[in-house]
Amino acid sequence: MATELSFNPRNRFLVVLKGGPGSEREVSLRSGASVAAALRNAGAHVEEIELAGTEVVIPEGTELVFNLIHGTFGEDGGLQQVLDERGIAYTGEGGAQSRVAFDKILTKQALVKAGVPTPCYEILSSKTGVRPSLLLPIVIKAPRQGSSVGVHLIHEPAGIDQALADCRLYGEEILVEELVSGRELTVGVIGDQVLPVVEIKPNEGFYDYTNKYTKGATEYLVPAPLSSSETEAVQGVALAAVRALGLSVYSRVDVLLSSAGPTVLEINTIPGMTETSLLPKAAAAMGLDFTALCCRIAERSLTARTASA
Repeated sequence: MATELSFNPRNRFLVVLKGGPGSEREVSLRSGASVAAALRNAGAHVEEIELAGTEVVIPEGTELVFNLIHGTFGEDGGLQQVLDERGIAYTGEGGAQSRVAFDKILTKQALVKAGVPTPCYEILSSKTGVRPSLLLPIVIKAPRQGSSVGVHLIHEPAGIDQALADCRLYGEEILVEELVSGRELTVGVIGDQVLPVVEIKPNEGFYDYTNKYTKGATEYLVPAPLSSSETEAVQGVALAAVRALGLSVYSRVDVLLSSAGPTVLEINTIPGMTETSLLPKAAAAMGLDFTALCCRIAERSLTARTASA
């Protein structure tokens, strides 16, 4: 039985933006193609626009832009600002919320301020020779990249210099966190609705770019095999994280569950949207098929744009 659609796309003129200038371009192209196909199957008139840079041309009469540009420009507030200035409705969070969620440092600061558990951290300048003061093991991150680009797990001192050098390629600040051992989980949130928890189990190493996008490299358990109290705790911190950043549309929160409890790593405001991506997997586990998920996102987005108008 098909899920009842919260937003009726039939005969609506919708634009799907995909691609973009960032390191997640290929993933974005797949997300965009999947969403466009689902919307067409539901009766919408869909135009797919592939961006190579930051120049955006939206056809007249567009009723809603589905923003599927992961990472740079699409997820960092840049595209949102352009569309806001033109009065064009789009999916996902607004510009201010997107900027905070995309920046891992700003996210950490918001989580700490709100009392949401998150690993201890420090910020280094890429222009100096200052080295991390946190005790090993640590994680060294480029704070404004996605899909685990510029993320390094460091267990031995010998790996620090190479990790810092890589992160310098992406900006002037470097985020260093304590490395927390635990189960890798992710939790989708649509509005105030928390989706089933997904457990991520890479066959080797951690959930890096290769393990994310190589078929068969990672096992996904949906819903995650957790006790009811663990599930409640993980979903609780995910919702608290979303609220700490003022998010109201949809997102996916990455969480580690250790013996000390759940701790939030980061938040994705434009998570992958192929039919096999994590957010759609979680939605399917609660009976929300892919087309219905796209429509739910559209409905929440239009509500957010109306509220901010």
